[in-house]
Amino acid sequence: MDLKELTAAINTFARDRDWEQFHNPKDLAAALSIEASELQEIMLWTPTEKAAEKVEAKREEVENEVGDILVYLLRFCEMTGIDPIEATRRKMKLNAEKYPIHKSRGNSKKYTEL
Repeated sequence: MDLKELTAAINTFARDRDWEQFHNPKDLAAALSIEASELQEIMLWTPTEKAAEKVEAKREEVENEVGDILVYLLRFCEMTGIDPIEATRRKMKLNAEKYPIHKSRGNSKKYTEL
């Protein structure tokens, strides 16, 4: 299933349940943030060196949160007319300009500090 097919399936799922009335940009953005926070909650207090182990130990829960995040992101994009692939392409181009390899390789500083 490609991204367009997945988006269509998500749209059908929401439409079949009459949930479109609840899916406005504000509430979808909030839902997206909440689901991302639920992913963070799984990892909370996990030492960095144990993070990969935690993901494996809680794999089903992590995958469910990732699924929720993608569903809400794709619904947000659908409701706002944003092409997520094109938005990502543009952002990657902008990031390449802000973080040139010769300045940012191996460096975690923000572009304003490079």
